[in-house]
Amino acid sequence: MHIAIAGNIGSGKTTLAGLLAKHYGWEAHFEEVDENPYLPDFYEDMKRWSFNLQVYFLNSRFSQIVKFRQLEHTVVQDRTIYEDAYIFATNLYDMGLMSKRDFDNYLSLFELMTSLIQPPDLLIYLRASVPTLVRQIELRGRSYEAGIRLDYLKRLNERYEGWMMKYQAGNVLTVNVDDNDFIKDPAALSAIFDKVDAKLHGLF
Repeated sequence: MHIAIAGNIGSGKTTLAGLLAKHYGWEAHFEEVDENPYLPDFYEDMKRWSFNLQVYFLNSRFSQIVKFRQLEHTVVQDRTIYEDAYIFATNLYDMGLMSKRDFDNYLSLFELMTSLIQPPDLLIYLRASVPTLVRQIELRGRSYEAGIRLDYLKRLNERYEGWMMKYQAGNVLTVNVDDNDFIKDPAALSAIFDKVDAKLHGLF
């Protein structure tokens, strides 16, 4: 199976992916953040590097998914290919940080790629308020994330909510991170495991 975790920057996707992999014996696949050659430049000059960054993420995510479907075991993925297009690229275009020419080119590539793959068997959406996102971004201390603006996180949150309202590609489990600190609270993490079990085994 293919389990995917969606959520804004700092919502806890990487942490939850690792915890799920450890609990279930799944294979975790993380977003290539530290290896991404465009991220530091992007945060310095978003308009110049937005298209390059999004194409890198799109290619990376597509390559992952193709490999997932060739495996015989369950994998849990940190962030989905859909977020790249519906959240980040669209937001950059709307903010004037990606040209229409680049955006149209990007969407054409995205639509071709997604026509060739299957959606995840379960999508776990981590919903978090901006204060929670900021707190968790500060805790992990990535230097290139220090300049992320609050209005940027807010815009992304709004796009996530709009996307999730329309998402019908498969099974969804929504976790409210503000009320469920699964990093520090074992009971909150256990409750997530129970809900994942129920979703995967059709209990509700």
